[in-house]
Amino acid sequence: MNIIACYNIKGGVGKTASAVNLAHLASQQGARTLLWDLDPQGASSFYFRARAEASNADISLLRRQKSIANHIEPTQYDNLSLLAADRSDRNMEMLLDSSKRPERKLSSILQGVMDHYDFIFLDCPPNISLLSESVFHSSDTLLIPTIPTTLSLRTLGQIISYKKENPKMFPRLMTFFSMVDRRKTMHKLIVDRPPALDTQILGSHIP
Repeated sequence: MNIIACYNIKGGVGKTASAVNLAHLASQQGARTLLWDLDPQGASSFYFRARAEASNADISLLRRQKSIANHIEPTQYDNLSLLAADRSDRNMEMLLDSSKRPERKLSSILQGVMDHYDFIFLDCPPNISLLSESVFHSSDTLLIPTIPTTLSLRTLGQIISYKKENPKMFPRLMTFFSMVDRRKTMHKLIVDRPPALDTQILGSHIP
């Protein structure tokens, strides 16, 4: 079982599109797949016609009041299940802050369903927080969509630096270029000759 977190500090880089499409692709290839929408904005949930409501579902998970299985719903696609966004996720930081070993919370929550899925994709909010740190600890791979621009590369460099400062916290980092427009000189230059970075840059990119 693999846990893949689609993450970036920067918003608007294609995290949600990546999480949704990778989850769908995995499910269509026969893999039992779960997509957990951790972003209170609920964009992944919207793709699957699920609304982000203030149900306190994720809060109850953190408090271990309910099993994660109680909140997972099937989607219209075979082999693909969804744990929809919860607007009360905005309060998760306060609860994590008062928890023992908050960085281990997501791992603990996911233990109950790990045997039921081949892949779990996490659609993460764009920040560095206690929730992010818990995502880092629970994931096998941190997948970072990056627009081929100077500002996005700077943000990627910040994530890499944060990993170097906290090596035990982070899983494997992988990045790919998203929202690529080869008509733009900067996009073409960066995609064709990516800078040397302390992370794996995948050969595939997304327009």
